[in-house]
Amino acid sequence: MNETVGDHKDRVREQFGSTAQSYVDSPRHRSGGGLDQMVELAEPKPEDAALDIATGGGHTALALAPHVGSIVASDLTPKMLQAAEAFIRGNNITNATFEIAEAEHLPFDAESFDIVTCRIAPHHFDDVPAFCREVARVLRHGGRFVLIDSLAPEDDDLDRFINEVEWRRDTTHVRSFRVSEWKSFVADAGLTVDVVETFERRFEFDDWTARSRMEPSDRDELASLILNASARIKESYAVDETDGRVESFADKKFIMRARKA
Repeated sequence: MNETVGDHKDRVREQFGSTAQSYVDSPRHRSGGGLDQMVELAEPKPEDAALDIATGGGHTALALAPHVGSIVASDLTPKMLQAAEAFIRGNNITNATFEIAEAEHLPFDAESFDIVTCRIAPHHFDDVPAFCREVARVLRHGGRFVLIDSLAPEDDDLDRFINEVEWRRDTTHVRSFRVSEWKSFVADAGLTVDVVETFERRFEFDDWTARSRMEPSDRDELASLILNASARIKESYAVDETDGRVESFADKKFIMRARKA
């Protein structure tokens, strides 16, 4: 069945609205995963205006806020943004504002921000090239765009496998892209990539599937898909299994910085 953009965004709002507080509370989202490096690569200055797109639990905005003059935390999902606002304000941050926004249609004037960040979200976006164009539009000249997201390998089989695993776990997943694809999207938007680094993240299967509120039957089917994958795929994703159960696996994330010349 074909899904319209509006239908997809409604499902994203429903999915993340129902689990908003779990993302605020998640230790995985609160720290690690390149968060400190993200702030460093943003090269924040006290006079900078920053924007965090798809802020989720608000952890990136919270980390960046003490280093800039102002920050806007934006998200598609009202309940998620409300949870992020309570979390950020509860940490005595006074220079943050909060805006409902679609990543592909940002409600901000051109050249409004010195820094734009987005962390572990674009694989849910319905039009990543449009998102990149919007980032370029709202960035000032000399501005920095810092991104972290899930990564698909350049290998076709490994790409298909991880994207199917992600989609089965959460059907609001659209696609994890390859580094080569991201470089193309960002360059086409008029930005210049100067940093790309990859890192591994390990997921405990039970916790990972519980956070997306999978039905038991769907979780079992996903476990079967992983257990029955080829040896090459299981080795590539460091699948850890015990007595026919998936304990954990690892995938790759990447951090990228691009500048507006």
